[in-house]
Amino acid sequence: MSATLPPLALHAPSDGEASGAAASAFVAAPAPPDDARFRRLVEGVVDYAILMLDREGRVMTWNVGAERIKGWRADEIIGRSFETFYPPEQIAAGWPQEELRRAAADGRFEDEGWRVRKDGTRFWASVVITALRDDAGALQGFSKVSRDLSERRRQQEALRQSEEQLRLMVESVKDYAIFMLDPEGRVLSWNAGAAQIKGYTADEVLLRDFSMFFTAADVAAGKPAQELRTAYREGRAETEGWRVRKDGSLFWANVVITTVRAADGELRGFAKVTRDLTSQRRLLELEHASQRTNEFIAMLAHELRNPLAPIRNAANVLQLQPALPAAALPMCQIIERQIGHMTRLVDDLLDVGRIVNGKIVVERVPLDYRDVVLASLEAVRPLADARRQLLLLGALPPQLPMVGDATRLAQALQNLLHNAVRYTHDGGEIRLLVRVEGASCVTTVSDNGAGIAPAALHRIFDLFHQEPSDERQPSQSGLGIGLSLARSLIEHHGGMLSAHSAGLGRGSTFTMLLPLRGNDGTADAELAATPLPVASARRVLVVDDNRDATDTMLRFLQLLGHPARGAYDGDEALAIAEQFKPELVLLDLNMPGGDGFSVLRRLRTLDGAPAFIAAMTGYGQPSDRRTTHEAGFQAHLTKPVGAEQLLEVLRNAAEESYRTQQPGTGQRGAP
Repeated sequence: MSATLPPLALHAPSDGEASGAAASAFVAAPAPPDDARFRRLVEGVVDYAILMLDREGRVMTWNVGAERIKGWRADEIIGRSFETFYPPEQIAAGWPQEELRRAAADGRFEDEGWRVRKDGTRFWASVVITALRDDAGALQGFSKVSRDLSERRRQQEALRQSEEQLRLMVESVKDYAIFMLDPEGRVLSWNAGAAQIKGYTADEVLLRDFSMFFTAADVAAGKPAQELRTAYREGRAETEGWRVRKDGSLFWANVVITTVRAADGELRGFAKVTRDLTSQRRLLELEHASQRTNEFIAMLAHELRNPLAPIRNAANVLQLQPALPAAALPMCQIIERQIGHMTRLVDDLLDVGRIVNGKIVVERVPLDYRDVVLASLEAVRPLADARRQLLLLGALPPQLPMVGDATRLAQALQNLLHNAVRYTHDGGEIRLLVRVEGASCVTTVSDNGAGIAPAALHRIFDLFHQEPSDERQPSQSGLGIGLSLARSLIEHHGGMLSAHSAGLGRGSTFTMLLPLRGNDGTADAELAATPLPVASARRVLVVDDNRDATDTMLRFLQLLGHPARGAYDGDEALAIAEQFKPELVLLDLNMPGGDGFSVLRRLRTLDGAPAFIAAMTGYGQPSDRRTTHEAGFQAHLTKPVGAEQLLEVLRNAAEESYRTQQPGTGQRGAP
């Protein structure tokens, strides 16, 4: 558009002329042909409101775009002040006239702001007002071009609100330190999480290098710059390590750095997100420490059982001596009892570790609980006899069928009985009663010993807890795991264990509740106890690098009437086996010259291979038993081997030897 229009284009119609011009979208005097074409061009524009104002701001022309955007027809608006398009507050502030003043002074004025349509609604307009002057420079009026930018404004506002919400969200996050770095690694932003985790306020870190959060060793090693290089090269860098708070304390951080680039790929900086994982790391360290502790306990149990084995063997040998002095027999019995006590402590330690880590294994097989009661009572009786305590058993019901692990149940009941023996004075009384209540078996272990304070009843089952007592003697000390282990084992069987005491010095009662199976008074054939046959003489080879263990076991076997030979390593065992032709081999798993598994395989290849080979080891966990069974061992003996365990293996070896020698029953020596 020309800066100066012909005079006829500036003709402002009178009120009468304006009212008669409704049929024309552009009201003006006749014009030359070129001017008419220009008017038609302007009139046809629909996306822009193009109009002319006189020097006072009255509307002189009106195009189709103006009608579409603002809502007025030409006959409704021509001759009226352009202030009609402004909100009241802007009119009151004199802003419309200020726009004209600036346009007249500068030749042009551009602005964006709210404008008003005919229906009263507002729209966001981009406005350009140009001063129109004649050839002499006199102001003739103004051209005004407006565009409706409401949609763009809404989009920008939505984007602004979204960005504001994102900013507020990032700033308010407290569990993550989220901040921006410039390309050189200087801090540009700082959220609440960064302040909480690192301890700095925003004004303390903005525009400072982010290496301030690294340890001195990491800074010296160039790790901050290395992280930025990795992020720049790969788009993202993630790492974990120690970081430094404002107070100098360290925390374990998970850090993710992401590059931020412009649309053209230019690097704008880095976004950095940091999490404080100190607690998680400590938990992981505790888990690893627990695992190492369990491994240590397992190794300790193995090392403890190795020296216990020859001690038990020696005690057994002494008790079989016909000329043993009368005074020595009680000493042998003391040794036997103390070995049993130490073995039980080792087993309890291992089981506690399994329970704490959720690895306890409880078998589910049919059993008669009466056998558990009788076996537990006999295991504890020597301890009670040594303290002259009266151990009483009430009449047992005729049948107590259950499904569970007889060994674990006996372990739990023995712990209760040992606890009663420990905290009952010499000459005291301990009662074991078993009764049936509905579908449950109720076992009570009562004593007239030290008793339990009422406040302690809820904590005596805590692991490693030992309740102080004035009546406790040095011999009553323990690890504080027996009751905790007993409760865990009973609960694994779907039962309950509780304690009651009238107070210190008034005795205690422990009640064990276990579910019965098929409590109809009929006996299951599979529960019938069958005594083991007496073993006939068998050739036995004992292989163990612990010479004391080997020699004492040999002497014990020979006193039982079994020809026995010993070997202290794998190579020697194979050489003796070729000549001796043993029917039973007791084979240690850890020794020089080949471990027990390799020696087992080599023994099976011999002409006249042993019919029965038992593993003999200090490791007795269920996983260890599975390993030896899968390897081909026919029995698993945990050191120190008791006399009953050894006799049972001898009887089983006799049966295996008989079976493999019968026609059609398999090859001799097959695993």
